[in-house]
Amino acid sequence: MTNESPLVPAQGVEYDLVVRGRKIMTTAGIVAREVGVRDGVVVAMEPLGNNLQGRTTIELADDETLLPGLVDTHVHVNEPGRTEWEGFASATRAAALGGVTTIIDMPLNSIPATVTVDALELKRSVAKDQVFVDVGFWGGAIPGNKAELRPLHDDGVFGFKCFLLHSGVDEFPHLDAEQMEEDLVELASFDALMIVHAEDSRAIDRAPSAEGDHYDKFLASRPRGAENIAIAEVIERARFTGARAHILHLSSSDALPMIATAKRDGVHITVETCPHYLTLLAEEIPNGATAFKCCPPIREASNRELLWEGLADGTIDCIVSDHSPSTLDLKDLENGDFAVAWGGVSSLQLGLSLIWTEARRRGIGLEQVVQWMASSPAQLARLTRKGQLALGYHADFAIFAPDDSFVVDVTKLAHKNPITPYAGRALSGVVRRTFVRGVEVDGSTLTGELLRRGEA
Repeated sequence: MTNESPLVPAQGVEYDLVVRGRKIMTTAGIVAREVGVRDGVVVAMEPLGNNLQGRTTIELADDETLLPGLVDTHVHVNEPGRTEWEGFASATRAAALGGVTTIIDMPLNSIPATVTVDALELKRSVAKDQVFVDVGFWGGAIPGNKAELRPLHDDGVFGFKCFLLHSGVDEFPHLDAEQMEEDLVELASFDALMIVHAEDSRAIDRAPSAEGDHYDKFLASRPRGAENIAIAEVIERARFTGARAHILHLSSSDALPMIATAKRDGVHITVETCPHYLTLLAEEIPNGATAFKCCPPIREASNRELLWEGLADGTIDCIVSDHSPSTLDLKDLENGDFAVAWGGVSSLQLGLSLIWTEARRRGIGLEQVVQWMASSPAQLARLTRKGQLALGYHADFAIFAPDDSFVVDVTKLAHKNPITPYAGRALSGVVRRTFVRGVEVDGSTLTGELLRRGEA
């Protein structure tokens, strides 16, 4: 474990915090370094042995690597309004335990939805005294709120989410493709980002019913074609308007070729996927196991392999959680009816270990995992001082033991409701400590700040 020396003689103190170790993940790779932090910012990175002096000094253990804090741009916190599902305190504690130092909160499932400046300010007022990691906010694009988009942008949201089918909650109605294009024109005028839940409502309406406890019926109710059609719409509307668009939680590997073509054509399109699509398999989901229900759904083994290929070749840009919790009763655990159960996977605390476990099995290095989960999401949100361990960046980092392991115990997860499809799963990689702006997150002292677009 880390060796910490909190009491260094005052004379000659240069830094608030110094971290020394043989495995520091920098932009040049994993190297031996000493990192000096002052006022929450990385201000020195020197070869190991330079003996930087700090008020607190941490010596990494031989099995520990210092990573930049992860950035998770897809988290449903649900507060205010549905705080029994999740809240800022519980969500940000869970994030820190998973090495995540920045989250961006989705605009729906809270009441009111973040579709006006007043709703955004209410959410900020609720969050401000509860956050243990840094928190930013997405705005929402719904029918009738086009006039609100620029004011929300000016008030610091990181972009705008829309759905192309029912969102699951009535207070966040979906756009049709024409309405989305109108909003893209508006967003292009001030270079804002539209992030899209891309499933086609007509294809879903015509698909078989999900009723019952058989996962294969639920899978058939959310066909790949629904994603493919909607993604094609997003690509073409982004092409027409010149706007920036981002595909959320890609599940269908069928869409990868057209996404790759659009990128080659210069369309401003980016794509994320999530740990559940990269680690779980439809063939292994038991009947009635509604903890696995999410939309779009977890698909077959062959699909999963192609998603990993899409990450490797750069078609998929980043990996984020889509942490979408609910109360246990909404998961319909007694009946296991996939048509009734709330769709959402809770994994905010587990993402790094999940992806590292699968990646190392495939021969993928830790540096690549961190690029997908830290630097790429930070670039998506234009968080210019997050996602890397480098001079001038916020001193957000995690001490990670990649060869350590644990078994997922739902009672030890910090998110509010003790349910996850990963219960009982053995994972590699343990986050031992997390720091936000050079201050260790202990789960009781507030260490996070609220972020506005452009301020970082």
